[in-house]
Amino acid sequence: MTDFPYGPVEIYLIGFDGDRPGREVAAAIIDLVGAGTVRVLDLLFVSRQWGGTMTVRELEEVIDDHGLAGLEFLELGLTGEEDIRQLGAAIEPGTSAAILVVEHVWARRFAQALFDAGGRVLQTHEIPAAVVNELVAVT
Repeated sequence: MTDFPYGPVEIYLIGFDGDRPGREVAAAIIDLVGAGTVRVLDLLFVSRQWGGTMTVRELEEVIDDHGLAGLEFLELGLTGEEDIRQLGAAIEPGTSAAILVVEHVWARRFAQALFDAGGRVLQTHEIPAAVVNELVAVT
């Protein structure tokens, strides 16, 4: 039996019209961490100026500005420069984004059981919550 120290990890690029998310977003992340649903492995804030220049701020630089004080982080610096460059290409000028890397703690045991049984995830596909809610509302 294998002991998995981590569950599956997902990277989110979350766009905002302004230069930062609202405090409600920070509160939701803190709630998920507190409930043991996810662990934050990395969190960066990226903005693209109208001229195309990108500014990257690591969490330590802005933790108080974004209402994230008290959030526990497992590892910082997991997101590399290549990741930032690739993800940053989707950020429109005059907007900003957060790159959020989370471990799905809830799935760690399942991932370990799959591995031990010789199974593996072949593919995943995420349907955004807005789409699901829109579909449910019309049915």
